[in-house]
Amino acid sequence: MTTDPADNAATPDLETHVVPKVYMTADVPGIGGRIKARDTDFLVEEIPLYTPVGDGEHLYLFVEKQGMSTLDMLGIVAKHFRVHRRAVGYAGLKDKHAVTRQMISVHAPGQRPEDFPEIRHEQIRVLWADIHTNKLRPGHLHGNRFSIKIRGVRMTDALVAKRVIDRLRETGVPNRIGEQRFGMLAQNHIIGRELILGRDREALDVLLGPDEAHPKNHPEARALYASGDYRAAAGRLPFAMRTERGLLDRLARGESAAGAWASADKRAVGFFMSAFQSAVFNAVLDDRVSAGVIGTLLPGDVAMKHENRALFEVTSEMGDDPHEAERCARFEISPTGPMWGPSMLHAFDRVGETEERLLRSFGVSPADVERAHEVRRLPIQGSRRPLRVPIIDPEIEGGTDEHGPYVRCAFDLPRGSFATVVMREIIKPGPDEPLDGEPEPIAEG
Repeated sequence: MTTDPADNAATPDLETHVVPKVYMTADVPGIGGRIKARDTDFLVEEIPLYTPVGDGEHLYLFVEKQGMSTLDMLGIVAKHFRVHRRAVGYAGLKDKHAVTRQMISVHAPGQRPEDFPEIRHEQIRVLWADIHTNKLRPGHLHGNRFSIKIRGVRMTDALVAKRVIDRLRETGVPNRIGEQRFGMLAQNHIIGRELILGRDREALDVLLGPDEAHPKNHPEARALYASGDYRAAAGRLPFAMRTERGLLDRLARGESAAGAWASADKRAVGFFMSAFQSAVFNAVLDDRVSAGVIGTLLPGDVAMKHENRALFEVTSEMGDDPHEAERCARFEISPTGPMWGPSMLHAFDRVGETEERLLRSFGVSPADVERAHEVRRLPIQGSRRPLRVPIIDPEIEGGTDEHGPYVRCAFDLPRGSFATVVMREIIKPGPDEPLDGEPEPIAEG
């Protein structure tokens, strides 16, 4: 008899599972190289879910930004229009180190875009403006169009990249949640786990305490936190680290760890919850990819209709039905994985047992998640996420510019999916190799 990993609290799974155990295109060699050598190598443009109707209380701006996070951009826009940050809406968060185009809304009743001066900022450009009836909210987009240059490769590597893309068009792209969800230090999910388990001080220690794995990350502030000098620690952190500074300020006022978290920005706490859910989802995805059943309906699955995201349970009869297999092949439906929470529709039979086992491998039980929501009032609702998504209208080309040779990959992905998953399949970096940054010069010959 083996020991359930959840019973061994000393060895929980703390991985993000961002790096796949098995690639969907494992038989196609990686071309190497890096992405994001510079911001202009990574272009993202939102595909809107709807267009403004020309009437209403909300200004709609299609904004291009470079080298700036979406949240920072929203703060600048709010200040420009002299509204509260809550009056500014957005459909999705976009990469900081990239050139991105996205829709935002500003609540300005009775006013039109021409009633305001032009936004003048070296990193922000408004491409067009209109008005609409409702605030833009997260998820109000159809998808994203990406154009990404891989550096440190040969132009002819485009042929190999095309083999990968062609395969992914057949199988679908594993809907893995990318490194952005887990933060710069890849520990947001660990903070979320500690909060779910009611370990508020431990969550603070991960976020604010000394970090042997990242010794250059604000060492003075972390040492001051460890010594109990919370006010001085806050003073050593950049102003942009609002969540960390706010927690330290509450601790300096004498609040307990639980009290500090209870007063924290719910949106920030929600990020930590989402990161934990994402790590568990990625672990389930790893299990399905390794078994070769990412696009196969299994009895006990919860499947999703891609057209409207409606969910339905898969019975044993449906799992054996060739018609359902054909619908999977056409990307009409796909199996889903868990984003654990009380509102989640649970898989059943062996699929459900596997999903619960992988949750428990993180040292967390379904009861812990339920308690976190019902008793601790943490923002963890729960949902299902498709295990794979289609890659749409791909383009692959090799070329060269003033920065050297590249392979450019362009494609559409549905909302909530990460382009870095596709790029990992093409590049196939080693476990400890970075995906982005300036690449090593490629050897000639």
